[in-house]
Amino acid sequence: MTDRPDPKTDASAEGARARAHGRPKDSCPYPAESPERRSWFEGYDGLPADRAPDLPLENG
Repeated sequence: MTDRPDPKTDASAEGARARAHGRPKDSCPYPAESPERRSWFEGYDGLPADRAPDLPLENG
C-alpha cells in the first residue's frame, strides 16, 4: 500500500504558497467547479470556504 497525498490538501498548500509568493488569485491552475480549485482558494484565502466568517468581538 502506498501513501499517496490527499489532492485536496495538496491544492490547499499550493494556494497558500501562491499567495506567499505574491501570485494573483486568478493564477489558480485548476478547472472551474473542481474540488481542487475550491481547495486551492481555501489555501489562498487561509480559511475553509464552508466556514462562516467570525463574528466581531463585543467591546466591554
